[in-house]
Amino acid sequence: MGLEYDLMNLKMVMFGGKGGVGKTSCATSAAIWAAEHGRNTLIISTDPAHSLGDSLDLELPPGEPTPVPGLELLTALEINPQAKMSEFQEILGMDQGLSMGMEGPMGEMMDGVLQGMLGDEGDSPSLNPPGIDEALAFGKVLEFIETNHDYDLIVFDTAPTGHTLRLLGLPETMSGWIGRIIKLKSRVGRIFGSIKRMFDGSEDSEEDDSMEVLERLNYSILNAREDITNPLVNTFIIVMIPEEMAIAETNRLLTELLKYGIPNTTIVVNQLYQDPDELCDFCKARRSMQEKNLKKITSVYEESLGKSIIEIPLFREEVKGYSKLKEMGQFLIQ
Repeated sequence: MGLEYDLMNLKMVMFGGKGGVGKTSCATSAAIWAAEHGRNTLIISTDPAHSLGDSLDLELPPGEPTPVPGLELLTALEINPQAKMSEFQEILGMDQGLSMGMEGPMGEMMDGVLQGMLGDEGDSPSLNPPGIDEALAFGKVLEFIETNHDYDLIVFDTAPTGHTLRLLGLPETMSGWIGRIIKLKSRVGRIFGSIKRMFDGSEDSEEDDSMEVLERLNYSILNAREDITNPLVNTFIIVMIPEEMAIAETNRLLTELLKYGIPNTTIVVNQLYQDPDELCDFCKARRSMQEKNLKKITSVYEESLGKSIIEIPLFREEVKGYSKLKEMGQFLIQ
């Protein structure tokens, strides 16, 4: 079984690896191939520095699924971490601070009380831990996976390795963080309304459904975790180039995939120099270096670990737009 099987049978395919190795080009080429072979496909960029729209040569409004012209079964989406964080703060009533909307001295006092209570709950005293905006954006993607949709396949164009490794641990991180928020809101919910009425005489006429929203998000994330680790549903395609640093980073990524139980059977080796007779001296030296590293990659990943290795040549022109992505897809799907 190879990438062709994955694209035609799985529900999710994730592409990741070191920055600059061609993840977006590979992910987009694969998504185009799947769409042209009858699968209703959504490609999502989870990289804060998006290049999916550039690869497709298409303007993608942040956070909006956009049909790709000329490809009836392909839709592209670049998620917006900042927008998702603002949306989540609004759900919590935190868009005006931890005081959940209270202003003036009373709001400042409630800020102090809530921060103090959070400090008692664990090491982090913040409702906004580092990286939570990006985690929330990916969390919304996981929630989307668990809802009813018409897509047969979702292709993920992930961020460079370090960011992706954080996202692989997202279900546990998010579940624990949301659990703390739920507990906090439960503890203060009964007294908050009374204190607010005491100071400003207001009555909360609208029912607070934020707890239900939080619990639903938590449930969706945990369910999506099962899908991500199920080899009948998802696979992670590592994209790399034949260089020492890329090999080291691939080793680290493979270790983390194993740790989190994320299936991986395929490694794409991109940007290989071709046609030795036409190469200049500099390019011949680069090709020699690549051949040495490619032997190491084949020995370790294919022969020892049983991974499927796909080799992609270095193109003369930038891989951008339908025709070039289509050409790359011919190498990607062997």
